[in-house]
Amino acid sequence: MMRIKSFLKNLAVAAAIAAAFAGTAIAQDRFITVASTTSTEQSGLFGHLLPRFAEASGVQVKVVAVGTGQALDIGRRGDADVVFVHDKPAEEKFLGEGFAAKRYDVMYNDFIIVGPKADPAHIAGDKDVANALRKIAAAKAPFISRGDRSGTHEAELRLWKIAGIDIAAAKGDWYREIGQGMGPALNMASSANAYLLSDRGTWLSFRNKGDLAILTEGDKRLFNQYGVMLVNPARHPAVKTTDGQAFIDWLISQKGQDAIAGYKVGGEQLFFPNASH
Repeated sequence: MMRIKSFLKNLAVAAAIAAAFAGTAIAQDRFITVASTTSTEQSGLFGHLLPRFAEASGVQVKVVAVGTGQALDIGRRGDADVVFVHDKPAEEKFLGEGFAAKRYDVMYNDFIIVGPKADPAHIAGDKDVANALRKIAAAKAPFISRGDRSGTHEAELRLWKIAGIDIAAAKGDWYREIGQGMGPALNMASSANAYLLSDRGTWLSFRNKGDLAILTEGDKRLFNQYGVMLVNPARHPAVKTTDGQAFIDWLISQKGQDAIAGYKVGGEQLFFPNASH
């Protein structure tokens, strides 16, 4: 009888241990996929935020860092649970198509034009971004365009239009579209001593600046808003609604907003939280 009791006790302990390990495995398997921009990844922001969210929620975040246009396409296919991007017109189109039910403001920074310190187009200190672009085009000074349907690329195209320049007609050897993210674009501009529209966050965290410097900044048209959306589970039932919404709720909570504000490089804040509470 004692042997049977001992056996049953050992069996119960083994079952409890197995259940604990199973629970751990399940917890470790909790993850969401976030399709986001290269700027949130390459600026180091996600490296700062995601461990904090995982600690608070037990949910891991797998990031697919691409241009905003591609990130929204990933959401349209249902291959992500959340999209975290920065092209409000494209985000509103995504909403209007029914691929999300709600969009949330999260944070902002700004765009800047960087270029060689020699500044052949003479734009240094010009706070009128349209005027700066007109000077670059007139001088046919080397300009790197991401050319990747990213939020930055779409902002660049809007700014050329504001400047009154049909870039499709005006571009020549001086204008190079590379179809890559912010980091590679900055590397190329650095090696080619070319002008480039960059988000400030990636610029501040970028180490290979070479002879580049910020030449145009401060125009209100360079404002850069980021938004986040849960992919609509009515369109894609596999979306992890609970954990995806938990990530959004954390980002726009006071803790998430404080974490965003607390991310700095060289003492400079890269993103400024502005979620509505």
